[in-house]
Amino acid sequence: MTKSRTLAAFLLATGALFAAAPAVQAADPTAMRAVGNFSSNRKHVEGIERPFFDALSDKSGVKLQVNYNPMDVVGVKADEALRLIRSGAFDVMSVQIGQASRDDPFFEGLDLIGVSTDMAQLRKAVDAYREAFDQRLQKKFNAKVLTLWPFGPQVFYCNTPIKSLDDLKGLKVRSFTPSMAALIQHLGATPVTLQFSEVYPALQRGVANCGVTSPTSGNSGNWPEVTSHFLPLSVSGSVQGHFVNLDFWKKFSPESQAKILAAFKGMEDQMWALAETANADAANCNVGMAPCTEGTKFSMTAVEVTPADAAKVKAAVTAVVLPIWKESCNRIDSACAQTWNETVGKAAGYKID
Repeated sequence: MTKSRTLAAFLLATGALFAAAPAVQAADPTAMRAVGNFSSNRKHVEGIERPFFDALSDKSGVKLQVNYNPMDVVGVKADEALRLIRSGAFDVMSVQIGQASRDDPFFEGLDLIGVSTDMAQLRKAVDAYREAFDQRLQKKFNAKVLTLWPFGPQVFYCNTPIKSLDDLKGLKVRSFTPSMAALIQHLGATPVTLQFSEVYPALQRGVANCGVTSPTSGNSGNWPEVTSHFLPLSVSGSVQGHFVNLDFWKKFSPESQAKILAAFKGMEDQMWALAETANADAANCNVGMAPCTEGTKFSMTAVEVTPADAAKVKAAVTAVVLPIWKESCNRIDSACAQTWNETVGKAAGYKID
């Protein structure tokens, strides 16, 4: 056999060996670019998010160098988040689902205004919708759910005297979801779409007369400095999420994915606990009542929540919120309302006809 034939045979044999060898799992990524919530939400950002990402490598046992920044620090707007996570501009993002749902109304089905008005109801809705939500997110936005959690009961701060929901008529009220805008219009007010960081100056300058957010977020964002009346009537929970770009996620081994998911579940539980416990304290702080141990003490006027106002919100769900959402969501997915009925609707006791 000639030397050239011998070399060819050797290369052929070794090539076959390499071809037959099992594929080797590439090493996990060692760096993560993470975008958190707005920095004015101090309890969430400084109290939970930043410490979590700083310690993620130790908590998960997966070697990661995390570059974490709040959303406003990197100049990201809430309604851009889904597109940015899909593009891979960032690896992990905290997403304000209500605002981001303008890219796909399906996502707002998780927390439609008036459907889940306390944290226990909301947790049932989130659990029921989570799988469908994650499948949709992966298919349309190349991202996966890591956490789903609420800011807490979404209530009203106004810079003009009010005694009930009827007094919102003619006012400009900050809105951040399409279903919230539908409720506000149903009450005779004008919705003004603003992300959280824009609300304080809008209330200060009269661009908005009222804003809707959780007691904790409003207190930590110093909204009582520019508002006078506090109506603690909950209309939703403002569900947020942490999502990971799917291309980035798939680079991790299944073992590392499981460890990272377990770590994020710990943060999700912390966020739920904050929503369930801290808001009562913040509501007290807003109106100068004791106990006020965690928040900043202000002296807003407390507006009594009446059964009549609660009934108005519930009536608006069937009158405008569900029909308007059905129309927008079924337009892009004919099975949207059916999916909602089988998940959130079943858990919450509503049905879209």
